[in-house]
Amino acid sequence: MTTKKDNLRTSIKEAIESQKRPTVTILSSLLAIQDAIGYIPEEAIEEVALHSSTSINSVFGVASFYPNFRFTPPGEHSVEVCWGPTCHLKGSTEILEVVLTKLGLTSEGDTTDGKVSFRFNTCLGACSQAPVMSVDHELYGTADPELADKLLGELDQKDHQSTGQSS
Repeated sequence: MTTKKDNLRTSIKEAIESQKRPTVTILSSLLAIQDAIGYIPEEAIEEVALHSSTSINSVFGVASFYPNFRFTPPGEHSVEVCWGPTCHLKGSTEILEVVLTKLGLTSEGDTTDGKVSFRFNTCLGACSQAPVMSVDHELYGTADPELADKLLGELDQKDHQSTGQSS
C-alpha cells in the first residue's frame, strides 16, 4: 500500500529528475522541489543529498541560507504585499496593517488555521501600478486598504463556501 510519505518522496524525486539544466545543483534541486510541492520537507533534504552525493547538513545549509524556502506546507491561499521602495512610498504600509490585522498576524507567516500564508515581497514587478499586492498569485495594482480588506473577505467567503459553512 502506498502511503502519503511514499507519494511525497516520489514527487520529490520527480522534481529533481525533471530539471532540464546541463548542471543540476543543490540549489536548483531545492527550487524544483519547492516549485513542485510548495515547500521543502525533510524528505527533500534527504533526497537532494542522495542525488548530489553530499551530506544532509550541506543541503540543509543551502536551504536554510535562502529566506524564500519554506519548510512547512503553505496555506491554501497566498497573500503578498509589495514592500519595495515604490510601493512603500505609495502606501503599502497601510495595506500591510490591514492585511496583518485581518489575518491575525504580527509579521509574515501562516494563519493559525493554516488557510493563508502571508509574505512581504520586495518586488512584485509592477512598480508602475504601486502599491501592489498578490492574492493567490493574482496581482492587484493601485491597491489600497479597502481593496485589501475586500480581497481577504472574499478569500474567507470562498473557504466557507467550499466547506459548506454559511458566513
